[in-house]
Amino acid sequence: MHIGLIGGIGVAATLVYYQRLTQAVGGPMDLTIEHADVQTLIQNNLADNRQAQAEIYARHIDRLKAAGCDCVAITSLGGHFCFDETVPLSSLPLVSAVTPLDEYFAKSGLTRVGLLGTRVVMRTKLYGQLHQTQAVALEDEIDGLGQTYQDMAVAGHCSPTQRQIMLDAGRRMVDEHQAQAIILAGTDLNLAFDGQDPGYTVVDALDVHVSVLADLASGCISLEDVAVKT
Repeated sequence: MHIGLIGGIGVAATLVYYQRLTQAVGGPMDLTIEHADVQTLIQNNLADNRQAQAEIYARHIDRLKAAGCDCVAITSLGGHFCFDETVPLSSLPLVSAVTPLDEYFAKSGLTRVGLLGTRVVMRTKLYGQLHQTQAVALEDEIDGLGQTYQDMAVAGHCSPTQRQIMLDAGRRMVDEHQAQAIILAGTDLNLAFDGQDPGYTVVDALDVHVSVLADLASGCISLEDVAVKT
């Protein structure tokens, strides 16, 4: 299975996808990455220009198809804001990073989780796609936390101050909102949380997505099991 990734949104997340996917597969793999522009994504995300971003994705997907890819994944949970609009334009099956999360949380016994990520991810509680698990966010701080996350994603690194903001936000969702785990629902949040012991359970949504892609690449599952057809 030849996996196509739409990367660059941001660069740090793309690198982690590549690293963790190759580690998970542990052998030869067909993989092609198409570079998208993070600033354009941010502008369209904040303005809710779903169709415009979907059309941009479609052009990237066409190039991935020309490179021989069998399916495609978007390496940004924030970038999934226009997933439904992208499906009918896509020349390849799409493998969502959001859809597997609900089942993963349920199997893990998580009934209430806290979200960190983009403004839209936190405000919509992962686009309203969690049906078996309740999601919470720090409602009064969504804009500030979203901006901090955006700054990290664009820069590709996390300052000590930004790290502390994210760690503290997770702690408050656990202490004040009874979250059983904090979900890194932004694929660049590894910049803040990798190597840290925040004292609460952390689930990186990126790892859930990578696990699905690794199973596809290894032939353990088929596209029919996980992909959204065009």
